[in-house]
Amino acid sequence: MATIINLFKGYSASTRQVVIIGNGISGITCARNLRKKSNYCITVISSETEYHFSRTALMYIYMGHLRYEDTKPYEDWFWTKNRINLLNKHVSKVESSSKTLYFLNGEFFKYDILIIASGSNPNKFGWPGQDLKGVQGLYSYQDLQLLEENTKEIKQAVIVGGGLIGVELAEMLRSRNINVTFLIREKHFWDIVMPTQEAILIERHMREHHVNLKQETELGEIISDDNGKVKAIITKSGENIECQFVGLTVGVSPNISFLKDSEIKTDKGILVNEFFETNVKDVYAIGDCAQFISSINGRRPIEQVWYTGRMHGETLAHSLTVIKTSYNPGHWFNSAKFFDIEYQTYGNVPGTISAPLSSLYWEHSSGKLCFRIVYDIQTHHLIGINVFGIRMRHEIFDRWLSENKKIGYVLEHLPEANFDPEFFVKYENEINFQFKKELV
Repeated sequence: MATIINLFKGYSASTRQVVIIGNGISGITCARNLRKKSNYCITVISSETEYHFSRTALMYIYMGHLRYEDTKPYEDWFWTKNRINLLNKHVSKVESSSKTLYFLNGEFFKYDILIIASGSNPNKFGWPGQDLKGVQGLYSYQDLQLLEENTKEIKQAVIVGGGLIGVELAEMLRSRNINVTFLIREKHFWDIVMPTQEAILIERHMREHHVNLKQETELGEIISDDNGKVKAIITKSGENIECQFVGLTVGVSPNISFLKDSEIKTDKGILVNEFFETNVKDVYAIGDCAQFISSINGRRPIEQVWYTGRMHGETLAHSLTVIKTSYNPGHWFNSAKFFDIEYQTYGNVPGTISAPLSSLYWEHSSGKLCFRIVYDIQTHHLIGINVFGIRMRHEIFDRWLSENKKIGYVLEHLPEANFDPEFFVKYENEINFQFKKELV
């Protein structure tokens, strides 16, 4: 017989029960901001870990730089002190008509307001052998634990898919001296996102870290040994590559399978408007699993980025406690790390730059630093920035983009945007000298 879970003790009968599925950055940010601004009974449910942790730090646990405990932004007592209930359970079904969540173990839980922040799952595309032992993606804490098991005493690994998670996985494996072959189907690494010059810079850097990068190469099949474990892969061109591990890093998809029989409308993700409202009253979705019905400021309908997830949580909490507020993420930006080269991008820097846009590109003689500025040919207004190996100030570029600053102004004031420490070498004069010659 199903058992109801009651965490409502200490609250009056009129207090609203807010339930958040998912304890990633979106769900936890929302919970914290709800608690600051309300007396709601707040419950966060996750089957991944009991406590919130920094997902971006997973790689450093594997590399020995951090312990799992070090990745938790809050002490374990924080949640009780702030009256945020934590349930380490797996939601298997949402019944919105009765406002009930069902768990795998047969228990169920009632809510007044439901916020779905269930994150993503690594993609699989039906490759033969993709479910063998030693084949996996990298997203969750469980994936990290599986990676520890799958890479014990191995010598050869293959990574499939040329994105940020793939580079992180390559760095992790190389930190244990595991030989890595990296398959990308594009002509250059991540060239659907980055212009060719930046892509070549990163390719060169990966090879310097002994990553065997194979361009325009696609996975065909994963081959098993007699024990059901991976022993090799075969590419679509017929090349056989021996390996004891295959990392599938071909992106992620919203984790929404538990909503299959619910009334909540989904596409690739959970369909929401600019207020994160679904088609069902009192049900909201934020973070990786949310898909905007209409584009917000020309951005993608699903944004699986840490900082946007945090903004989702902040905005929804404000709507539910202060005043209904639409999501306004401002200008696109992102940051990452390719081994030891830091990357930042602001505004719009397309992989292929063509009219009405043009760009200026500077690369240091070391081949490890570069700077690109994209501008409108007619107006000379700033459109976007790529920078590798130099730290820049986000608030400066965000303001320049909002104020439609022209390229001449940006170049003149570029030192204001530098965020590197005091004694770091500055490159603004060299960048300016080259760009001014090109603009003449």
